[in-house]
Amino acid sequence: MNTVQTNSWQEQAEVLAREGISWRKIAKTLGKGKSTVSDHLRKVFKSDVHPTKEKSGPRILFLDIETFAMTLSGWGLFNQNFSIEQIEQDWSILSFCAKFAGGEEIYYQAIDEYSEKEMLQTLWDLMDEADYVCGHNARKFDVKKIFSRMIVNGFDRPRPFRIIDTLEVSKRCFGMSSNKLAYLTQLLCKEYVKSDHGKFSGFSLWKECAKGNPEAFEELKKYNILDVLSLEELYTVLQRWDTKLPVFSVHSEIIDNSDWESCGFVYSNLGKYECYRNKKTGQYRRSRRNLLTKEQRDNLLANIV
Repeated sequence: MNTVQTNSWQEQAEVLAREGISWRKIAKTLGKGKSTVSDHLRKVFKSDVHPTKEKSGPRILFLDIETFAMTLSGWGLFNQNFSIEQIEQDWSILSFCAKFAGGEEIYYQAIDEYSEKEMLQTLWDLMDEADYVCGHNARKFDVKKIFSRMIVNGFDRPRPFRIIDTLEVSKRCFGMSSNKLAYLTQLLCKEYVKSDHGKFSGFSLWKECAKGNPEAFEELKKYNILDVLSLEELYTVLQRWDTKLPVFSVHSEIIDNSDWESCGFVYSNLGKYECYRNKKTGQYRRSRRNLLTKEQRDNLLANIV
């Protein structure tokens, strides 16, 4: 990175951005908040993306977190209901792994090297940059858990994003024997498969991490990273089957349909539309123009409800 001799942080940020430095790294270099730097650079470059990167397509963040277990006091093992007073130690973020679609950089942090607040700050920066956050059970677990710890630690909400949940896609489109990430990646993925624990099987990995065992943290790192790599591969397999995934073309400055080929028609209760198949991903989309004439539409009888 070149040394920048300019009068203000704004000028320094613009120069670094033109050199190809990520906005996140610029913010860290200049000691500014990621959102502060991003807001300024968006105004300068009139774009939501890095000026040296292709100005097309969304930012999809693949994400997985691990959490510490709660410590509770009780009088039995079976069918117990615990009160707030029985919480000795509440849960918190143990580690996380994330990467952007199409990118090579993998972001991993754990409590053995970072405080929870430092991890949350990194997560906030990543989520603030994302248009979509993709995870397995992300809607009910990962995102809500992250937001819970963020508000407790005094963070504001990151920029709004949409959630792509591979668990929901699997349940919606298939009748698999199991919808767990381990089962789906073993069944459908060729390069990355969610791993079993090695030396520390089952819950023992979390127990040993709570004790600060370096070997356990090393295993946790491999486990967490492989979760995200297998998640990304699973998403690429599932996406061609799901007709309810977001339409990413809205993120492009120029709408290019050259990868789409016509494949007949699809019908709603009140319309006829041309159907298209993506030659690369296998996904299906339909046109927005109703092919029925005005006379045909006027003569259609709609359902009562």
